[in-house]
Amino acid sequence: MITVTVQPTGVTPAEVAAVARGDARVELAPATVEAMATSRAIVDRIEESGRPVYGVTTGFGALANTFVAPSRRAELQHALIRSHAAGVGAPMPREVVRAMMLLRVRSLALGHSGVRPVLAQGLVDLLNHDITPWVPEHGSLGASGDLAPLAHCALVLLGEGWVVGKDGERLAAAESLHTAGLTPLDLAAKEGLALINGTDGMLGMLLLALDDCRHLFAIADVTAALAIEAMLGSERPFRPELHAIRPHPGQAASAANILALLQNSAIMDSHRDDLAHAVQDAYSMRCAPQVAGAARDTLSFASEVAARELVSVVDNPVVLPDGRVESTGNFHGEPLAFAADFLAIAAAEVGSIAERRVDRLLDVTRSRELPPFLSPDAGVNSGLMIAQYTAAGIVAENRRLAVPASADSLPTSGMQEDHVSMGWAATKKLRTVLDNLTSLLAVELLSAVRGLQLRAPLTPSPAGRLAIAALAPFAGAPGPDIFLAPVLEQTRAVVAGRELRAGIEAEIGALL
Repeated sequence: MITVTVQPTGVTPAEVAAVARGDARVELAPATVEAMATSRAIVDRIEESGRPVYGVTTGFGALANTFVAPSRRAELQHALIRSHAAGVGAPMPREVVRAMMLLRVRSLALGHSGVRPVLAQGLVDLLNHDITPWVPEHGSLGASGDLAPLAHCALVLLGEGWVVGKDGERLAAAESLHTAGLTPLDLAAKEGLALINGTDGMLGMLLLALDDCRHLFAIADVTAALAIEAMLGSERPFRPELHAIRPHPGQAASAANILALLQNSAIMDSHRDDLAHAVQDAYSMRCAPQVAGAARDTLSFASEVAARELVSVVDNPVVLPDGRVESTGNFHGEPLAFAADFLAIAAAEVGSIAERRVDRLLDVTRSRELPPFLSPDAGVNSGLMIAQYTAAGIVAENRRLAVPASADSLPTSGMQEDHVSMGWAATKKLRTVLDNLTSLLAVELLSAVRGLQLRAPLTPSPAGRLAIAALAPFAGAPGPDIFLAPVLEQTRAVVAGRELRAGIEAEIGALL
């Protein structure tokens, strides 16, 4: 089993995915334990001095000027966790919660939070014992970090709150800790605040979305190429010299992918040298690299933002090596909110242009002699007509989801926290957009495969042959209408999985 060792420098995106999705074990490096112990010693000295420091000797938020007596500071931290665990709604997916907990460990490991190492170890123990806190979907505004979601995680460390059982049921945390042989923690000064003040939830969702995006954008080039091939489109618009004169890197990469995917195809050979054929293809075909490429460049931007956040100290207050404890605004999620909103817009457009190619494939007046709705016996049979309806409905939903969450703000905490990022909402809806994009690419893949099958006896490209082989076991060949819902579900699995892409890359080389 893979083990992720959390260093004082943090973790990598690949390590986050390994823990969230691959159940990798987690351990703290000795240097991490030392860094946390050093910062904790500074907090202990402040407590002894009695001077007012936010979150250590005072209350929180609008109560920042309220002094808390030494005898009640531990009580303050426990009360903070209980009161802030105020989320409602369905539980967040397991992978999101695991990513969030690892990233909170990462934040504590940087040695600026002033907590004991036992706190980080407690979260590590939850991960390694596969205990997933029940984190409701609503509660975070992405301003003072993901307060409510992180509080639901922290509450489990105290032996309180809920966890998600193996069958999805809600269980008492105390029971799960006991079964795993774990002991609830007692918090010291500053530690409750350090457990919940940060961008870990939205960063976790953004990192998982970036991993999905990289794959889906590559698959979008595949489905675009197969649709263009099935519609007897031209490969000329994808030649490298045409993209060198507009040097957007994502555009060049997408064009190179599509051009490579269209080679060694008898279908393309049948009209490649016919200058009268397709002087100009429709925008949804000819401009595929311009749209997908712009999305790739947006992905690069969002990846840079996430990479910076992964090495950032986002707690408040922060403990500096010189002994100062300073209040910051680093927990504000605006950078992540902007990146997620921008990427949601880009992903929505990748799905939108895919639906336009599906519509062309199904329209007998524009598909270049393919039968109506890709049915050999249209009339009695409707073929993929309603699959395009489904795609159109998903495109419409993605357009609604592309409205930026980060443009919204509601003041909270008695106007102390008077501007919020809505970063949790931005990253959460980004994941929905990507799930929808998976469905849209599935409809395009099925439609393109049907179109390629109907071009027989001409043989398709290597990518086309592999796609037909991947779908044939459950989609069969063009013929009488079949129950489409399970076919689309299984095609979604092909799109989301990595096997088809791996097979194509083995044939034509790595996709960019």
